Amino acid sequence: MDLDHDACYRAISQRDARFDGRLFIGVKTTGIYCRPVCPARTPRAQNVNFYPTAAAAQEAGFRPCLRCRPETAPDLGAWRGTSNTVSRALALIELGALDAADVDALANRLGVGERQLRRLFRQHLGASPVAVAQTRRVLLAKQLIHETRLPMTEVAFASGFGSVRRFNETFQTLFSRPPGALRRANQPEISAGARGDVSLLLRYQPPYDWPAMLDFLRLRAIPGVETVADDSYSRTIELDGVQGSVSVRPGEGHALRATIRFPKLSALPAIIARLRRVFDLAADPVAIGAHLVQDPALAPLVAARPGLRAPGAWDGFELAVRVVLEQRNTILAATPLAGRLAAAHGEPLAAPDRTLTTLFPRPDVLAAADLAVLDISKDAAATIAAIAAAIAADPHLFGAHRGLDETAQRLRSVRGMDESTAQYIAARLLREPDAFSAAEVSLAPALIDAEGRRPLAGELLARAELWRPWRAYAAQHLSTTA
Repeated sequence: MDLDHDACYRAISQRDARFDGRLFIGVKTTGIYCRPVCPARTPRAQNVNFYPTAAAAQEAGFRPCLRCRPETAPDLGAWRGTSNTVSRALALIELGALDAADVDALANRLGVGERQLRRLFRQHLGASPVAVAQTRRVLLAKQLIHETRLPMTEVAFASGFGSVRRFNETFQTLFSRPPGALRRANQPEISAGARGDVSLLLRYQPPYDWPAMLDFLRLRAIPGVETVADDSYSRTIELDGVQGSVSVRPGEGHALRATIRFPKLSALPAIIARLRRVFDLAADPVAIGAHLVQDPALAPLVAARPGLRAPGAWDGFELAVRVVLEQRNTILAATPLAGRLAAAHGEPLAAPDRTLTTLFPRPDVLAAADLAVLDISKDAAATIAAIAAAIAADPHLFGAHRGLDETAQRLRSVRGMDESTAQYIAARLLREPDAFSAAEVSLAPALIDAEGRRPLAGELLARAELWRPWRAYAAQHLSTTA
């Protein structure tokens, strides 16, 4: 990816926070790469190179700055929205696709050749897939070193390193010192313990409309599985048969504070990736808003809520079941139904608290369950069973490895799933920014014309062409005011 040297240099000379996360500066005289907001003296123009990602800077031989801490930059990039394949590949890498497999296997999941995938990564990120995965491990480890008191052994596994030896060698190569030397305060280490307690910050690009996000989640919180209280969201989680919980609330600066309790520390990167998906932390609200305000109907909505995000989902099957219940009822009526479903068929949490008591039921359990006794309609029960069977046949049904059109097509092939449902799931689970369900926003007051007429489905789809590639965010603005 080409970055204009003069424009980038002006940005770092002014320490312009708008470029934080969009580019990184490699200082040739020190071998360090920094954020645009680094407090260090601005180097001379001839002594710097610019890179679109931290991975590109690190692969070029630069090491992370200890002052501006690149791991605290919002996870953005000027390439976002330009390559769906790269976006889907990154989503899979965040979930650990390269921890137990190689680039060829990743390319196969994406339906492209290995050489093409490497070329796309080089073009849009300036780094190879392996370098991206390695940089993510290093930066997460560095964040855990600075923000927690975890012992170095636990930091190694929690950040995705397969061995402590590899962890130590990587930090020695990058920083010419062991990882423990990066901790400035001489404080005792505190283990995550049997429960795996970890608390860290998840950064985002401001502004962020936290009240709107919390309202969205509160309205849909499944009793026993999720709860919204005291300005925070909490839920139970299960990965590979291991139980845990997460809680998220506003943190210091432009960040959310995530408190994670999960006994398997090696699952931390995947948990963070899911949390970033749920809370839409990779969005660039300024760029999205600048595009959407071109529509007169959206302009006042964006101005009123400039930090509105498109909420994501923790799990594909849970989301699909929830959508089915909402379609056959209302959002308010679907919530207690989902709670009864979880209470009857979900696995109890081994260490429940007052509000979080159970895990959402697994697909194989609901596939064989009699849902009629829970007052769930016969049609909804049949659709839930069909979704469960589809997951059994294709465990990657809700994976991020397919494009929007192919994903929608596959979801529509499941009994009871229509185009609107498929688009909704693609927007919330797969973070497809252009997914669009006309039915979701058809009643939005902002779309009513002077004569009081609402647009027909075809008219709405035609108008939505102006919102590409951010139709999911347009829908969120419209539905929030509905």
